[in-house]
Amino acid sequence: TWLQDNNIRIWNEWADEDGELGPVYGVQWRSWPTPDGRHIDQISESLRMLQENPESRRNLVSAWNVSELDKMALMPCHLLFQLYVAEERLSMQVYQRSADMFLGVPFNIASYSLLTHMFAQQAGLTVGELIWTGGDCHIYNNHIEQVKEQLSREPRPYPQLELRKAPSLFEYSFDDIKVVGYDPHPTIT
Repeated sequence: TWLQDNNIRIWNEWADEDGELGPVYGVQWRSWPTPDGRHIDQISESLRMLQENPESRRNLVSAWNVSELDKMALMPCHLLFQLYVAEERLSMQVYQRSADMFLGVPFNIASYSLLTHMFAQQAGLTVGELIWTGGDCHIYNNHIEQVKEQLSREPRPYPQLELRKAPSLFEYSFDDIKVVGYDPHPTIT
């Protein structure tokens, strides 16, 4: 699969023997099935709305397709995001129903922040805020010691994102993304 080919292994625990997860995020975002057999590309539609009607309050993307939940290896944790423009600044609000505060949420926040920058860049907007809302926010028992270690560390300055503009929202590559000034603490094991 594309994930395996790009050394992305975070989904391995839930993937089948072929590396497939069923109709999860990407399928729902890019090919939401309709009753009449069509498919809706929510991401393209969302970008179109930003370009044509940026102040719309209806610019939402959902991964929570009730009719396909039983086909998914894992039901969507971060299931909905809304794009909102005020004074030519794009903000995104993300709702996450199940939130692993130690491992999942930091990764999800970084990912949605990048997505916000990509949408803003393609729509000719500046970046506003990322607003994250969690439902069931939890820390797993087997992470308690690692969380204590994380909390004992002195925060370091935030890095900066440099994003080279791709020809379209769907043509970004890893080479277009640069994180500048990232000074992490040692890995927590």
